[in-house]
Amino acid sequence: MASINFLYRSTKDSSTLTLRLLFGNKQIGARTKHLVSKEYWEKYHDAKRLKDAELKRFQARTRNELHKLENYVLNEFHKYPQEQVDKEWLKRTIYEYYNPQQQNSVVSHELIKNLDSYLELKRHDLQLSTKKKYRVVKQMLLRFEKEKGKKLLITDINLDFKKEFEASCFEQQYSQNTIAKAFKIVKTICRHAKKRGIQLNPEIDEVRLREVSAEKVFLTPEDLAKIASLDKVPEYLENARDWLLISCYTGQRVSDFMRFNTSMITQATDRKGKKVQLLEFVQSKTKSPIALPLDKVVLDILNKRNGNFPRPIADQVYNRFIKDVCLSAGLTYKIRGSKKILVSKSPKRWRKEVGEFEKWELVTSHIGRRSFATMHYGKVPTSFLTHITGHKTEEMFLKYMGKNKKDIALELVDYFQL
Repeated sequence: MASINFLYRSTKDSSTLTLRLLFGNKQIGARTKHLVSKEYWEKYHDAKRLKDAELKRFQARTRNELHKLENYVLNEFHKYPQEQVDKEWLKRTIYEYYNPQQQNSVVSHELIKNLDSYLELKRHDLQLSTKKKYRVVKQMLLRFEKEKGKKLLITDINLDFKKEFEASCFEQQYSQNTIAKAFKIVKTICRHAKKRGIQLNPEIDEVRLREVSAEKVFLTPEDLAKIASLDKVPEYLENARDWLLISCYTGQRVSDFMRFNTSMITQATDRKGKKVQLLEFVQSKTKSPIALPLDKVVLDILNKRNGNFPRPIADQVYNRFIKDVCLSAGLTYKIRGSKKILVSKSPKRWRKEVGEFEKWELVTSHIGRRSFATMHYGKVPTSFLTHITGHKTEEMFLKYMGKNKKDIALELVDYFQL
């Protein structure tokens, strides 16, 4: 038997309610469009005798709207096997409740329209960087449709599509890894379409491309020492340099460390009775609460800045500035990696090229998180590192580090005393 309740899950004064569906031993939740104030929900929604006439009308209207939504979701629930009911199903069902015209219309079989539908459905869940990747793939697909002179349908995603799309992308100078990631997104869209009742091509599981191992660029302790000792630089580069060091000693994404502020710092006592300073925040991508001890390097930066973090910088500006920082620090030795190269001026096209480049050229905002992981791998339990970096599994963490099965086997030699 299924049941529904509504929750106010926000620290803001007003917010949309969350619908929670409970069935069996499972519970899933999704946002509704019903906006109420925190005060109303806590004090007045369940009140039995309201004297204020306007508040009483609002209560009746809200209860009625929530009752209709509850009935709709429960009716839809009984139409599906329970194993198909998950968070995505609930989001789609709520979306269809608020958009009945779309629900009653014929679901499009076009790949691009399903991609747009997926982005609309997930608009509050996907990070901006992820949405950007989907838009890039959309442009790749539109270009391919123009070449073929027809619209791609969900049922067209088969081995013939794989062969032709792959050839087209290589001709456009896309890297193998970019094409492989595009195939993954296409298959995600197809699975979304399947949930909307569209049948998939039996060959869809074969639409894939092996990703080639890419060189993982990170800053070594020697690199970090050069960066830390850098002096006589303009204020804007010193500001970027301090953020770069903070990122390398906290292991966070740029979307998180650029939000750091003194209100996130708390005092605690470790197991030995020593006072330590912790940084506590919620990761923007994973929504995971994190608490990590502040390294001496970070504390020194804060002390230098009267207890404050550096001034926040826009992501693109930060990427440009830290290249200048690393060039000034003398990171000019060559390493293997990939960087964006302008391959066409008209129309302007950039593609990733693998080769030997001076290290400063390959530095981006990702380098802090990977440098942190590399510095501590093998010294700190991997379970702790995955918690800090925000990787969901150890397998994902090791892939991020560029560790393959042979690397791990060689590291086991010390433990087996071979």
